[in-house]
Amino acid sequence: MDKRKFLFVSLSGLIGDIAWQVLKEGHDVRYYIEAEKERDIADGFVPKSKDWERDAKWADIIVFDDTLGQGAKAHALRATGKPVIGGSEYTDRLEDDRSFGQEELKKAGVNIIPYQDFDSFDPAIEFVMKNPDRYVIKPSGEAQNVKRRLFVGEEEDGDDVVRMLEAYKRAFSDEIKVFQLQRRVTGVEVAVGAFFNGKKFITPVNINFEHKKLFPGNIGPPTGEMGTSMFWSEPNRLFNQTLLKMESKLAEEGYVGYIDLNCIVNNNGIYPLEFTSRFGYPTISIQQEGMLTPISDLFWELATGVEPRWRTRSGFQIGVRIVVPPFPFDDEPTFESFSKNGAIVLKKPNFDGIHIEDVKEVKGQWLIAGTSGVVLVVIGTGQTMLQAQAQVYSRIKNIMIANMYYRTDIGDRWVEDSDKLHNWGYLR
Repeated sequence: MDKRKFLFVSLSGLIGDIAWQVLKEGHDVRYYIEAEKERDIADGFVPKSKDWERDAKWADIIVFDDTLGQGAKAHALRATGKPVIGGSEYTDRLEDDRSFGQEELKKAGVNIIPYQDFDSFDPAIEFVMKNPDRYVIKPSGEAQNVKRRLFVGEEEDGDDVVRMLEAYKRAFSDEIKVFQLQRRVTGVEVAVGAFFNGKKFITPVNINFEHKKLFPGNIGPPTGEMGTSMFWSEPNRLFNQTLLKMESKLAEEGYVGYIDLNCIVNNNGIYPLEFTSRFGYPTISIQQEGMLTPISDLFWELATGVEPRWRTRSGFQIGVRIVVPPFPFDDEPTFESFSKNGAIVLKKPNFDGIHIEDVKEVKGQWLIAGTSGVVLVVIGTGQTMLQAQAQVYSRIKNIMIANMYYRTDIGDRWVEDSDKLHNWGYLR
């Protein structure tokens, strides 16, 4: 293994865990976080950068962890010959502008769900009243990062969506500038993702199942993510009929990194919901546990256009997020009162499967950092989903954090979902 210099560049401190893993694999690491209130994340775990543009000259490889303008920076650096993990303005837009992402899929020959774009609430209310059905309200741009603004309608006449749009008009007109109404389709929610080396997709692909609601049983407010179950697969029908059709366009952009497409599938077809044209969180930490190849080697080979010689584990991986108040809400007084600088204690000194999110280390003690209340990702692996589930929840029992909470049912969906996906032929 050649020792290399990795610079990680983040808007809000998402990729600290992977920076830490790369450091543990024997490389030099520097980590830049733009948001001032998040800059204590990963303190004590990885060396920090105060000026990423200056440190770009030091780095052998630069890794960007988000969209929202990061793609343009990555694209510009890549044009100078620097090895870079990251996107472009185009691939940022695939995620940040939902309608653009849907239209690009349509151009590539992928079926999409009917939708309408709106930049004010009254026309949307009128549209639903004239076209009664079940709809999903999806904010675009930065507002889509506040997952609790996404609303999934349940009523056939759309009356619940009308009431929610009226509430959003009163409360969030300044926050939500553009949004989408998408017709709701029922089925199995499943995502397919893969790494891209600037020229083509690298196999195996990743099949994953996100659990976004706060409470077990998939109830409560939407969150960014409470846990994910996954497995690696050779290309299958789900991949071939969706992401693979974007290969030539991503090659044209020179995209390097991971890209994921969340879908609803049923007996009638595959219906893409949204792109994630970057690493997912906590997805990338769970994926790293499922790799036999060091993730630093994978990143270097992707960024230098080599077809990676990498191997993944057979079986399944499950990641469960451990969170504290006020997650999933933004409430600084609550965070300061209940969670800031809270101690993270292990009953036994076994760190297997434990990955950091908003954590710092002070004098050998792990403490809660940042502002979000997202603390750890605990990961289990196994030859069956039940084995992975048993391992992850056994590991969680070893963790003590005041006021911590987590979902106890990550992976429960697998038996029913897998039967449907196999029956419909999507995993072949």
